[in-house]
Amino acid sequence: MRPLVPAVLLLAALPAAAQMRDGGRGRGAQASDQPAPDQRPAGAERATIYVEPVGMMIAAFDTDGDGKTTRAELAAGVERSFRAIDTGGRGRLGYIEFADWAERFLGDRNALPSPFAVDRDGDNVITLPELQTAMAHEFARFDADHDGVVTRAELLTIRDAPLGGGRRGERTGGGGAGRGGRRGGGAGASGG
Repeated sequence: MRPLVPAVLLLAALPAAAQMRDGGRGRGAQASDQPAPDQRPAGAERATIYVEPVGMMIAAFDTDGDGKTTRAELAAGVERSFRAIDTGGRGRLGYIEFADWAERFLGDRNALPSPFAVDRDGDNVITLPELQTAMAHEFARFDADHDGVVTRAELLTIRDAPLGGGRRGERTGGGGAGRGGRRGGGAGASGG
């Protein structure tokens, strides 16, 4: 019975030895695979690229398919989206109707901008002019070169490090290496 104990312990240790041999990368890993995150050289973190829900909506308002959204396309798209929810033609949306609008056009009832930010006069309803103003503000936030047109590249938010390595909400212009600069964080801002 006693000689069986070392054999069982040896069998139990085999998976741990295999993990140590392949650097903890798991079954089928090759020596040429990416190094573990803690073994990557400084600055080699992969960037995280995403589009805010409001950015996706702005992109969807590109009616001529040129990959750019103009202020006129934005205004027309916002009006269409407002009318789609204001089926009674009252010219205003309550906060619950605004949540319906946000779910349909932004993908989530809680997506920004919030109804409290859009309802500028605080009367608990959102009018088309209030929504147009809020969306024009969002458009201006994305329009990095202030040319009145938002491109797909301007709608991207790029974070240098995926897990909080950059400043929260920091945006970079882009479309490729060497293009654009930081937006939102000021020129030359660095994640850190």
